[in-house]
Amino acid sequence: MNIPFLDNWRKRQGGTQGHGLASAVEADPGGVAELLAECELLRSRAGRQGLELDDTPASLAALDQLQPRWRDDPEELPWLGNDAGLYLGTVLVRTVPGAAWDVWPNGQPVVRLESGREIDVVAAGLDWAMSGSPELSQVYAESAEN
Repeated sequence: MNIPFLDNWRKRQGGTQGHGLASAVEADPGGVAELLAECELLRSRAGRQGLELDDTPASLAALDQLQPRWRDDPEELPWLGNDAGLYLGTVLVRTVPGAAWDVWPNGQPVVRLESGREIDVVAAGLDWAMSGSPELSQVYAESAEN
């Protein structure tokens, strides 16, 4: 998975080019969480429709209600879906006790719940962006109760 902002993080950390996302999460989990929370494209598109994303579960429900105008642009769709997944993960990590970012061996960022369950938030975000289902708020609710 190509995460462009990771290069910026690496530069701030002294050029750790040989380290992957997993090493970054181990070395600076707060810094990586901050970078994953940026979701610039999603925040921009939501802002254009009058929605400010405040990293709360309510904002996920509000995102679910937006007109899916991004589906008109097949080039933007995967980027927006990726951002939606990272935003879902950000809300989980910030609001569900014990939830934290983790990385699968293939480099995919996931959220690990206190129970040990892993949520592939990026896949959920892509599904949501492409079809609207499952809703981000539904994934959050199912994850938060475990």
